[in-house]
Amino acid sequence: MPISLGRRFGAHVRTLREARRLTQEALAERSELSVDAIRRIERGAFSPSLNTLAGLAKGLEVSLASLFAGFDRGRRDDVAEIADYLATRTAREVRLVWRVVRALLDEG
Repeated sequence: MPISLGRRFGAHVRTLREARRLTQEALAERSELSVDAIRRIERGAFSPSLNTLAGLAKGLEVSLASLFAGFDRGRRDDVAEIADYLATRTAREVRLVWRVVRALLDEG
């Protein structure tokens, strides 16, 4: 029997949360949602509204587009997540990260 859409989305949210080493409580706080809402989303027992999804994306520090792109592909989109993370940083920090990445990859 195929896994329901809600359960697949919940598993995707759990994967993103765990990749960030967040507890459900920490994600709830960052998302301005209740812990119960996070638990129900992860179990697939709750179909979140757009406002809830926006809060969830904020708490996970990803754009809504990245949240759904990763879900649609069935795996995390690391490049999109990096871009989302860098979008929250200062221009100076982005330039520093760029220099470090170039140095690491140009060595090989």
